[in-house]
Amino acid sequence: MPGQHRRPPQVSGDFGLPHADLAAGLARFNEAPFLAAEAALLECCGSRRWAHRMAAHRPFPDLASLLAASDEAGYDLAPRDIAEALAAEPAPCLHHDAPRAAHLALRAAHAAYESRFGHSFVICLDACPPSQHVDQVLAGIRVRLTHEVDEERALTAEELRRLARSRLVELVTEGW
Repeated sequence: MPGQHRRPPQVSGDFGLPHADLAAGLARFNEAPFLAAEAALLECCGSRRWAHRMAAHRPFPDLASLLAASDEAGYDLAPRDIAEALAAEPAPCLHHDAPRAAHLALRAAHAAYESRFGHSFVICLDACPPSQHVDQVLAGIRVRLTHEVDEERALTAEELRRLARSRLVELVTEGW
């Protein structure tokens, strides 16, 4: 599903990780060649402008600084940058064993959303268990279909920022 990815560790305060592991991952990220870091960042947010800015602002002293920079870069994205990031989001999918009705419902909901707003639906699902993802996506689409275009544009940008933050935590804790 858009926004679906491996669940990062639950984060709070020290981000729930041993300081040495977090520091080592962040150090590897900070020291990576620019193009490698930029490519990894594009997996977090599909905006080239965002990824370039984030890679250029390294080194980050800690994860909180990295996430704050991500938010700042996200707030500065122009509509074309957001459109680029949305285009890079993964296509909706369910496990192949899911009931056919679930596949059809999800496909129809996404089609209705894309028809109304002109882009794919994104939602950050970190707060809910995988068993509830389909229900959360369908409920989210139903609610968000009632939004005005400007309201939905702002919410979509916020969901992209949340996804980027979550993916950054995963990147520095597991990807480097």
